[in-house]
Amino acid sequence: MAGHIQDRWFKMEAGPNGKPVKLKTDRFGVGLRYRARYVSPDGSEKSKSFPDRQKRLADQWLAHIEADMSRGQYIDPKAGKITFRQYATDWLASQTTDPATRIAVESRLRLHAFPHLGNRPLSAFQPSHIRAWTRVLEDTGAASSYRRVIFGNVSAVLSAAVDDGYLARNPCRAGSVRPPKPSPGRVTPWTPDRVFAVQAGMPARLRAMVDIGAGCGLRQGEIFGLPVDEVDPLAGVLSVTQQVKLVNGHLIFAPPKNNKMRDVPLPDSVATALAAHLTAFQPVEITLPWLRIDGPPVTKLLYFTGEELGALRRNDFNAHVWKPALAAAGVIPVPGPGERYKEAREDGMHALRHFYASVLLDAGESIKALSTYLGHADAGFTLRTYTHLMPASETRTRKAVDTVYRKARGRLPAP
Repeated sequence: MAGHIQDRWFKMEAGPNGKPVKLKTDRFGVGLRYRARYVSPDGSEKSKSFPDRQKRLADQWLAHIEADMSRGQYIDPKAGKITFRQYATDWLASQTTDPATRIAVESRLRLHAFPHLGNRPLSAFQPSHIRAWTRVLEDTGAASSYRRVIFGNVSAVLSAAVDDGYLARNPCRAGSVRPPKPSPGRVTPWTPDRVFAVQAGMPARLRAMVDIGAGCGLRQGEIFGLPVDEVDPLAGVLSVTQQVKLVNGHLIFAPPKNNKMRDVPLPDSVATALAAHLTAFQPVEITLPWLRIDGPPVTKLLYFTGEELGALRRNDFNAHVWKPALAAAGVIPVPGPGERYKEAREDGMHALRHFYASVLLDAGESIKALSTYLGHADAGFTLRTYTHLMPASETRTRKAVDTVYRKARGRLPAP
C-alpha cells in the first residue's frame, strides 16, 4: 500500500499485561475520524480525511492512489483543483512563440473557451465536457477552419497539463470526441486576368505589390516589410528576411513566419516592375522595434509605404486598398451608400500566393521547391494544400509520350 489509514479517534497502547489496548484519543467524536496518508512521487506527504464508518472508502481511495502511481498516472489532488483558466493563463505566459501568435491564442481562448471551460478544475475534465463545448462552438456559426484552430488551442493547453501532471489524459483526444472537420474547400487559384484586374484597381504607389505576391509568392507582411537591399536583380534573387507585423495595435519588424528566411527566384518581369516602381516612388526609411513592442529599433529602406510615408498597417490596407481593388475588378460587389465591403476571406491578398503556386506546379516545379519558395514549415503542408493543382498522372503520361514522338519524327526523313 502507498500509505496507511490513521484512526484519529483511537490509539493503541500497551496494557498492564503487555497486550495492546485500544484507547480513545482527545479527538474522539470530533471531526473526521480517518485520515488516509501516503508519500507522493515527489517525496512530500499527502492525505485525505474521511468521516466515521467510512474506513472502507478510505482504503479504496488509498488503493486507487497506489494503482495510479504504479501506472505512472498519479495526479496530485490539489494540483487538479487548478482551473482551466488559471492553467491556460500560465501556459500562455510561458510560450516562446512570437507576440502576435500569443495574442491571437489568448483572444481565442478568452472569447470561445474560458466562458464555457474556464472555471472547471483540470481534474474534473471529462470527454463529455469537450463534446458539449464543441457543440456550443458549432452553434456560434464560426467557420469550420476557425473552430478547428480554437479546438487545437484548447487541446494544446490540456496536453501541457498532462505533461505537467495536472491531468491524467487529454479529453480532447478521446475516441468519442470529434474535432471540427477541416474546411472541405479546395484552393481555387485566380486567373491571370483577375490578378491584373485587381492590380489595376490599386493605387499606383502600391501596384507593384501584386507583382511581388503573384510573381514571388510572398505573404502580405513580407511584402509590407520588403527592403530594397534584399532584392538583387542581377543575381535574380529576392531574399525574404523580415515582415511587418501588427501586435496589440503596434507595428514591429519580425522574422518571416516559422522563422523561414529564404531566397526566392526573382523573375525578370517582377524585377522590371520593381525598377519602374523605384523610378516613380522613392523608397522610405522606416524605423520599427524588432520582434517585440519594446524591442530594439531597426531601420529599413522599404519599397512600399502608405500615403503618409509610414509602414503599412494590415487592417487599414485591407479595408481601404485591397477591398476597393477587389470591387473594381468585380471580385466582390461595390457597397451601397453607408454599407461596408463584403467579407472576402478567400480573396484576400493570400490569393496571390495561391496563384504563384498554381503557376509553378503547372510548369512542373516540384513540391519541395515550391515549399521552400513559399516558406512553409514542411513540404507535407504544401502537398496537402496544392496537390489537386498538380498535373494528373494521365496528363503527364500523354505529354511525355507526345514529346518523345515529336522528337523522333523530327529526325525522320520526310516521306
